[in-house]
Amino acid sequence: MIIAKQIHKYYDELHVLKGVDLTIEKGEIVSIVGASGAGKTTLLQILGTLDFYSKNPESQLLINGIDVAALSDTAMAKFRNEQLGFIFQFHQLLPEFTALENICIPAFIKGTSQKEAETKALELLQFLGLEERKNHKPNELSGGEQQRVAVARALINSPSVIFADEPSGNLDSESAEQLHKLFFKLRDRFGQTFVIVTHNHELADMADRKITMSDGLVKTN
Repeated sequence: MIIAKQIHKYYDELHVLKGVDLTIEKGEIVSIVGASGAGKTTLLQILGTLDFYSKNPESQLLINGIDVAALSDTAMAKFRNEQLGFIFQFHQLLPEFTALENICIPAFIKGTSQKEAETKALELLQFLGLEERKNHKPNELSGGEQQRVAVARALINSPSVIFADEPSGNLDSESAEQLHKLFFKLRDRFGQTFVIVTHNHELADMADRKITMSDGLVKTN
């Protein structure tokens, strides 16, 4: 599913990632933990193709057997839209659109028809218990509801991998617990792989595998 070899990342003279080797299997839920500044978010962004590793002859990133570094910008954007989903600490919903419209945006970018996109979005809203909130805008939703809409948006194109960066960091404890359980329910229902950066110890320990980052390197617990 994901094979990362000798991933380095420099920001000027700062060596943030120092040769990360990591393999993640299909359908696996992996948590990435570590102190602030250890390189967790940088690694997540590189695995999710939102950033690029520093060039090194030994470096390679394969997702579903595809060498992402070999993709053109256009092919990369298409791959990211169709194969990868993203959930962030702050839901990043567009305030002028309803829950249904926010969820449909990645599908519209893909070229899906409005009817097909809305049908899939409604299925996801129903699965997430938000069907009655479909016409509400983000400011009319609770924090937990907003984050579930963001989850549905990440799922709309049926991606192979979901990347989540502190997904429950902005939620109260009850909403956070519901979100954590939802990830496993989604994995069981749709078979997605989840890679989650978190400071939440409960979520990290629930994962199939917990990876700890320290000083730009990873170790598997």
